[in-house]
Amino acid sequence: MTLTEKALEVFCADRFATQLVGIELVEVGDHTASCILKVTPPLCNARGVAMGGAVYTLADFAAAVAANTDCLDSKQLRWVSLGTSIHYLSPARCETTLRADCIPVKVGHSTALYQVHISDRASGKLVASAEATMMRLSAD
Repeated sequence: MTLTEKALEVFCADRFATQLVGIELVEVGDHTASCILKVTPPLCNARGVAMGGAVYTLADFAAAVAANTDCLDSKQLRWVSLGTSIHYLSPARCETTLRADCIPVKVGHSTALYQVHISDRASGKLVASAEATMMRLSAD
């Protein structure tokens, strides 16, 4: 089974991100993840663009998947977010599809830093950039 298949099996339990918001996991590698999100009308604000919270959720989910790639075999997710900083760079109109690509900047024993770039899938235009600091929980 590939890392992507393992991640799909584990992270389908994140119903807020996958079912309510509609995030789809596209590709998973060693501490990397790519996800997509179609910006549907319920995810848009009164201006007709994606709510910041929807874009943030995409970044947060991609970072969680990337950080936990070393836990997929045991299905015991150990990495949690300590904090995420996001910069919204351009609006994402309703009905566009966003792609989040998450890569590690530094993965240590107990903390890690990830960079997430969110872009318009069709144009490639950067919509947001986020940094997520993750912490590894000790085994129970």
